[in-house]
Amino acid sequence: MIAHKLHGHGPVRIIALHGWLGDAGDFDPLLPALDPALYSLAAMDYRGYGGSKDEEGPYTISQIALDALALADRLGWDGFDVLGHSMGGKAALLLAGLAPRRVRRLAGITPVFAGPVPFDCETADLFARAADEVTLRAAIIDETTGRRLPGVWSAAMAQRSVRSSRRDAFAAYFRSWSGDDVQELLGAVDHPMLVIGGRHDRSITEEVLRATWMARFPQAELSLMPDSGHYPMAEAPLSLAARLEGFLKN
Repeated sequence: MIAHKLHGHGPVRIIALHGWLGDAGDFDPLLPALDPALYSLAAMDYRGYGGSKDEEGPYTISQIALDALALADRLGWDGFDVLGHSMGGKAALLLAGLAPRRVRRLAGITPVFAGPVPFDCETADLFARAADEVTLRAAIIDETTGRRLPGVWSAAMAQRSVRSSRRDAFAAYFRSWSGDDVQELLGAVDHPMLVIGGRHDRSITEEVLRATWMARFPQAELSLMPDSGHYPMAEAPLSLAARLEGFLKN
């Protein structure tokens, strides 16, 4: 049984998929700005994370998408929107490809694309070693937010990541989100799409988003947040909520 946190009871139904260094609680800062009479947001904990920490794998992007679809079934949602942050963006794309008639709209927040990530060897090794070294998790958070935020915040986020995820799951998800290629499964993905980037994000930059998401999906709208890096939910939650609301209300 995959765990989730449900906010609201409204007709706009959203499945929210978190990033590699997070869990379902990543979306909590958005909730005060989401009218519970309008929205129903189910934030899912992946296998090996948060409330699903004891669930066995596989710990892959494909399994995240399948579990999200099973969660929609359990909630009785025939149609829904999907929101994905970072590696959750890649899973959201795959979910739309697997269930194109059930997914209505897709929003990616600093999202990983469907193809393999072109890491150089040094960067790939650093990310892989973050499974065992909390200081490397903090360094990744600091780098991807533009080296502009207090170090104590990055360290606390890294510590939370260690507490909320299993080491084997964390390591396996890195291999999946960075290495899997699901592009050939996206032929039916023509949904309305919002892609949100952070101006201070040094990993998934505007250039990366334009070369991947925007090049592949001509219907996508790109929205860049001037006050955020890779973690808009934590860095600028009200601004992010306003952008999402503008998209989801259409």
